[in-house]
Amino acid sequence: MPAPGRRRVPGAVLLLVSMAVLHTGSALATELFRSLGPAGTTWLRLTFAAAVLLAFTGRSLGRTLRAASRRDVLATVLLGAVSAGMMLLFSEAAARLPLGTATALEFLGPLAVAVAASKRRAELGWLALAAGGVLLLTSPWTGTAGLAGVLFGLGAGACWALYVLGTAHVGSRFSAAHGLAMSLTVATLVAAPFGVPGVVGHLTWGAVAAVAGIAVLMPLVPFLLEMRALQRLGATAYGTLAGLEPAVSLLAGVVLVAQTPTVVQVAGTALVVAAGIGAARREDGG
Repeated sequence: MPAPGRRRVPGAVLLLVSMAVLHTGSALATELFRSLGPAGTTWLRLTFAAAVLLAFTGRSLGRTLRAASRRDVLATVLLGAVSAGMMLLFSEAAARLPLGTATALEFLGPLAVAVAASKRRAELGWLALAAGGVLLLTSPWTGTAGLAGVLFGLGAGACWALYVLGTAHVGSRFSAAHGLAMSLTVATLVAAPFGVPGVVGHLTWGAVAAVAGIAVLMPLVPFLLEMRALQRLGATAYGTLAGLEPAVSLLAGVVLVAQTPTVVQVAGTALVVAAGIGAARREDGG
């Protein structure tokens, strides 16, 4: 319970801040893909973030683990594996597609969670609207978006859907810091076979410093904020509020890495965002 007279920050605010920080980190990380590769960059970010959290939680994490049930520990391990898959697949998609397009593909996962949680057939219309937006973003008739990038984005979306459900469970059993310390440690181990080969022989002190800084922006701060947000939001509210993610990602790509979207891509992003907002309004309206 919050202290008397002290207001908690709303989950929606935490989620919006998380998105801004997340996509800033994702945009900056693409600058390291050439030297370290998408998987190598992702693994290093996970490693730095996990190390910081393990140092921060210290002995209290050990006490928490000893007191936790086997089921809750297993759920955290599974969340870590899903987190690794989500980040690895998204990085591979972002290496092949514009950031806004990769994020829109990934967003289909949490939107599907929101639609499924609503248990209304009418909500399928929002999912169809988002799919139409993704179709404009990828424009398969032009051949500009490679199939590999699209498949990586969809795979990241499937992992994101599982991440939403897993984070809600883990966040209800552990504090955000403890849950994230455990899950990111697992994620680091899961991502190692994919990331280490790209790092060996290519790591410089400059790259280490850059990755360490980016790790704070993604995944450390956003994941902490997301876990706290999911402690205050339901899965459906989370999934629909995340509808703004493609727009934030598109903006980050424009401002930070000079990715200029076409009119069709902007229209596609608008459709995906409209689907998320529409589903949120529908939920609020009962």
